[in-house]
Amino acid sequence: MKRSSRMPGFYRLSVAERRKATAEATGISPADLAEVLDRGGLDPESADKVIENVLGTYSLPFAVAPNVRVNGRDYIVPMAVEEPSVVAAASNAARIVREGGGFVAEADAPVMIAQVEVLGVRDPLAAAGRLVAAKAEIVALANQAAQTVVERGGGTRDLEVRDLGEGAIVVHLLVDCRDAMGANIVNTIAEWTAARIAEIAGGQAGLRILSNLADRRCVRVRASVPVAVLQTADLDGAMVMAGIVAASRFAERDPYRAATHNKGIMNGVDAVVIATGNDWRAVEAGAHAFAAQSGRYRPLSTWTATESGTLEGRLEMPMALGTVGGAARVHPGARLARRILGLDSASELACVVGAMGLASNLAALRALATEGIQRGHMALHARTVATAAGATGELVQRVANEIVEKGEITADAARRVLERLTP
Repeated sequence: MKRSSRMPGFYRLSVAERRKATAEATGISPADLAEVLDRGGLDPESADKVIENVLGTYSLPFAVAPNVRVNGRDYIVPMAVEEPSVVAAASNAARIVREGGGFVAEADAPVMIAQVEVLGVRDPLAAAGRLVAAKAEIVALANQAAQTVVERGGGTRDLEVRDLGEGAIVVHLLVDCRDAMGANIVNTIAEWTAARIAEIAGGQAGLRILSNLADRRCVRVRASVPVAVLQTADLDGAMVMAGIVAASRFAERDPYRAATHNKGIMNGVDAVVIATGNDWRAVEAGAHAFAAQSGRYRPLSTWTATESGTLEGRLEMPMALGTVGGAARVHPGARLARRILGLDSASELACVVGAMGLASNLAALRALATEGIQRGHMALHARTVATAAGATGELVQRVANEIVEKGEITADAARRVLERLTP
C-alpha cells in the first residue's frame, strides 16, 4: 500500500473519524489504535514495571501530524504534547514545505561517545600516545562488553584522547549503537574498559559514562519553500519570506532570541521523541550543548532567500534516538507510534524528527513575520480555556469562538459566555 500523509481537513474530523482516516492511511486497524489509545498508551500495571513508586499514569494528548514528506516518502507523524498549536503549526508548515518537494534529510551513523575520565596523569601527552597505540586492544576489550550490538553490526569504532588540564585526561570511545539510543550499551562499555584505560594512562579512573553531546550522531535537514505558498490574506509571499529571513538573522545575532528560536524547534522535536518512547531530556541536552559549541549560543536552524527566489531552511543538531530497547520496547504507546510512522531504523526516525523540528521552526517564524505568534496560538488555547470553564461537547467550540472574537480569552469571559449559552 502506498502511504500518503496528505489528509485535507483532518483537523475538522472527530476523534473517531481521525482514527478511521489514520487506520486507512497506515494499515493499522481501528481496533489496534483504540486498544492502546483508549487507555492513554500505558496501563498502571505496565507503568509499575517502568519506574519506581508508581501510583498510576499521567497522560498527554497523542496526536498525529499529516502532510509530512521526508526524502520522498510520506509519514503520518505521532506527537505527544500538551501545548496548543504545536501539532497544527507543524502540520501546516509541513504542507507548505511539501509544495517545494518536502524535506530532505540525512543522519550520521548512530555513533555515541563513552567517556572515561582519568585523573592524576603525570604526562598527559605521553599517556595519550600510549592509549592511541593500544587502540586495537581497548576497542577489542570494549566490544567484549557489547556483544549484542556487535552481532547487529555495531560496536566500538574508534578512540580519542583529550587533555583536560591539571593532570586529567578523558578517553572517548566512539560506539556505533545501531538502532538503539545506546545509553546502557555505552555506559557498560565505559565501565568495562575504565580500569585498563587508567592502567595504560598511568592514572586513576574517574567518571565513566556516556556524553549526551552526541555530535557524532547529527541529523541535517533542508527545506526549500516556493515564495508563492508563503503569502497570506494581507501579505504577499516575498514580504513573508523577507520577514522569516529577518527573524532568522535576529536569532543568529542574539543568544536571547536564539534560545526562543531553538525552543520552537524543540516543540516539534520533543513531541515526536516523547510519542516514540525516546529520551527527550537527552535530546534537549545535546541540542543546547551543540548550539553553544562555538562559545556563543546559536540557532540550530537558519533561513535564507536563494537567488532563485525560494526560501531555504537548514537545520543541524544531534539526534540520539532508538527504535529498540528501553521504553521504545515496553511502552504500548511508543510501539504504536512506530507502527504509525512505518519506519525501518533509528536513523530514519532521526530524519523525521529533525524534519518536524524544522517544520515547527518555520511555523513560528512565519507567524512572527505576519500576524504575530499569539493570534493563532490563543485561538487554539481558547478551547482549553472554554473546557476549564466547564464547557462540554459542542459548547466548547462555541464558547471558544466567542471569546476569541471578543479578544478576551480568559476563564471569566468563558464562564460568562457559557452561562448565557446554557439554558
